[in-house]
Amino acid sequence: MLQLYAGGADFSLSDTDMDKAEAKWGGARKRLQAWQKLLESGTSLPTESAKLQTVNRFFNQISFVSDAQHWNKPDYWATPVEMLGSNGGDCEDFAIGKYFTLLQIGIPLSKLRITYVKALNWNPVDQAHMVLAYYETPKSEPLILDNLIPEIKPASQRQDLIPVYSFNGEGLWLAKERGSGKPVGGSDRIGLWKDLTSRLGQELN
Repeated sequence: MLQLYAGGADFSLSDTDMDKAEAKWGGARKRLQAWQKLLESGTSLPTESAKLQTVNRFFNQISFVSDAQHWNKPDYWATPVEMLGSNGGDCEDFAIGKYFTLLQIGIPLSKLRITYVKALNWNPVDQAHMVLAYYETPKSEPLILDNLIPEIKPASQRQDLIPVYSFNGEGLWLAKERGSGKPVGGSDRIGLWKDLTSRLGQELN
């Protein structure tokens, strides 16, 4: 079904995969077919901004559901197939789904970082949260793709978020205010990320 490559994956789903997903999660076929269409058509979108807007809007349609309620686990990072198939996810799943989808439609890995933040406007205050950050250049102020709001805004306009660390398929960075941060090693130091990437392509087995 799925072939991994450096930094991302080929998420093409066969008819057999669709049948398995439908059997596992009722209604999954329609959602996964819409995603497949996005993966195919997204490469032809004219600008990176258009790709960001389209992918952000697509995933933000999915229902927010806590891990405890959805997966009966305190913390679980779902793959895009799991999130879309089951029609729900929490903040990590939104960020992860957008990350892998943008990679496949042509956004370079170096421009994307999944970013752990503290959300000041959530209850309780300083609630752990995750977003996707896009850097047009290595020194650019990042744009924030978030499931909490529909708009993509520069980090300086998200004073409700305090960055803690960020990562992608290449590395891990400690936050430096709202900039790119200090590199501190590989993303394989994050156990939930390792678990997630080990499941890519195996969700329907």
